[in-house]
Amino acid sequence: MASTTALPSTMRAAQWRSIAGGIEKNLAFISDAKLPKGATSLPKDHTLVKVSYASLNHLDYKVAELPLGSTLFSKPATPGLDFSGTVVATSLSNLKPGQRVLGRTEPPAGGTLAEYVIVGKAGIAPLPDNISLKDAACVGICGVTALQTLGPFIKSGSKVLINGGSGGAGMFAIQVAKALGSAEITVVSSQSNAEFCKSLGADEVIDYKTANIVSVLKEKGQKYDHILDTVFLLPDLYWQSHHYLKPEGMYISVGLPLRFATFRTLFAIRALPKFLGGGQRKFHFHSVSANPEDFTQVANFIEQGKVKVIIEEEFELKDAAAAYGKLKTSRTKGKLVVQVNGETSTAN
Repeated sequence: MASTTALPSTMRAAQWRSIAGGIEKNLAFISDAKLPKGATSLPKDHTLVKVSYASLNHLDYKVAELPLGSTLFSKPATPGLDFSGTVVATSLSNLKPGQRVLGRTEPPAGGTLAEYVIVGKAGIAPLPDNISLKDAACVGICGVTALQTLGPFIKSGSKVLINGGSGGAGMFAIQVAKALGSAEITVVSSQSNAEFCKSLGADEVIDYKTANIVSVLKEKGQKYDHILDTVFLLPDLYWQSHHYLKPEGMYISVGLPLRFATFRTLFAIRALPKFLGGGQRKFHFHSVSANPEDFTQVANFIEQGKVKVIIEEEFELKDAAAAYGKLKTSRTKGKLVVQVNGETSTAN
């Protein structure tokens, strides 16, 4: 492990102590925050990273904003899961100080909206030289989600339906599906985002604002090999999926609106047999897991030009609260990133 004696005594960070009213109203820029615990004496299989960029995800705040959810967090809390940056010190044999890396931390710890973060073995991977740190910061959650929810199910020639194609997860999903060999990709999005989705590789876009999605899919008569739902705001899309998803197909949801109807639907899908109204197709709610091999695979897609990271807006660390406010509108195309140390980040 490299020496960390050159570390500053404090760091810049975006932190909250209360979450009442939402993260966007409580997140504050701190110029003299404490360094992460263990920064000068790393635990086994951990790495201290100087953060270049962090990208935002809904998971950053959803748990904290649940009733009593904030009790899971040590205060002050530093949000952020996705990161890119440079190794300062590490106890891993495959990494070295000064090396560029990408990955994600684990909830509820977070911590990437700060100059320094400590990352476990599963949450970090080397970054190829010709990928920007800004793009790399977007891979950890959304890029890996796309790979994990599509990779095991798609083969050359597969027909895929993606519900929600313009946000971070959808942006990656369309392109990863194409990179994996999908022959036809249908996306549910708004008409205003139709050209954006098609530019990523979508073959058809169904406008959820003007059309009844389920009716359109039934009328098409298309049988998909796989369905990925990144929003899960329309449970009937699953309940009726036997009309447009092949019997051996899988319906995977990664969206989890935190409301009673969502959990009631999930319970019914899991608990009720088919003859009592249960689901007619296989269903899986996927919670993305950190995996260095998956970080590397998505990075390889970017390096090969098969996936292009779309960043709608970049924010300064001091404006992280406003960035979350924009994320919550659910109207972004692609990802939002926060510059922490930027592309010129060095190891100390």
